[in-house]
Amino acid sequence: QVQLVESGGGSVQAGGSLRLSCSAPEYIYSTYCMAWFRQAPGKEREVVATIEGYDTTTYADSVTGRFTISQDNAKNTLYLQMNSLKPEDTAMYYCAAGECGLVQVEYIYWGQGTQVTVSS
Repeated sequence: QVQLVESGGGSVQAGGSLRLSCSAPEYIYSTYCMAWFRQAPGKEREVVATIEGYDTTTYADSVTGRFTISQDNAKNTLYLQMNSLKPEDTAMYYCAAGECGLVQVEYIYWGQGTQVTVSS
């Protein structure tokens, strides 16, 4: 059973920052695209950011310019740096690995999620 383990969520005021981390087996980074998704209560899970080939990134329009996805291959860890957080960023954030794409069905492996709550 492949395990992706997220950490770094928490509660922050609007305008603040958080950095999410996701650890995974080494072979995941050499085989699959990695991504961050999020799901707010009552809403569908949506892509936040993806990374392919270690340096090709895509972002949802709602987070462009505020969030940065990156990898540390020496540590087998995926990151999501989130700056200028807004209350609408409140959601459960999931790390995922799979085929490159912008929809969850393209991703095979998922973490358990880490909660991010942004207060106004």
